[in-house]
Amino acid sequence: MTPAPGHAAPGPSGSGPRRAARIAALAILYQVELSGESAETAIEAFFEGGLARAEGLELDGAARRFAEHLVRGTLARRDELDRLIRSGSEHWRLERMAVVDRNVLRLALFELLDDPSTPAPVILDEAVELAKAFGGAESGAFVNGVVDGIRRRLASGEIAR
Repeated sequence: MTPAPGHAAPGPSGSGPRRAARIAALAILYQVELSGESAETAIEAFFEGGLARAEGLELDGAARRFAEHLVRGTLARRDELDRLIRSGSEHWRLERMAVVDRNVLRLALFELLDDPSTPAPVILDEAVELAKAFGGAESGAFVNGVVDGIRRRLASGEIAR
């Protein structure tokens, strides 16, 4: 995945291995959606087929495991995540959203639901940075609004984890 025009990719070294893992997970989710490949095939192609190196991502074992966990978990809960996205994105049909935006949303929401040890503001910031770097001009604001709205509904108990 290449950064959106006018944007630099969020540097994996700037925020450590977890950011690099999120970038890898987004690239794999994007590949799965566009190609229809299985998660396992896309993961193997990304890490073993040289796509990670081509993207400039060097992930250690822990970062790779985190990326794989994000991909598998996001795909396993995709229907649930998509329902959340639909409920939090007024006037936007999921199918009409850009592929990058849709997958950034899924990834962030999976992490919010799955990993209470990562502070929600960190997850939100990472999602916005990914959207700005790899999405369209309005992707950062769109992702921020949807994820933050769902985060608030989760925190209030309106939506169960």
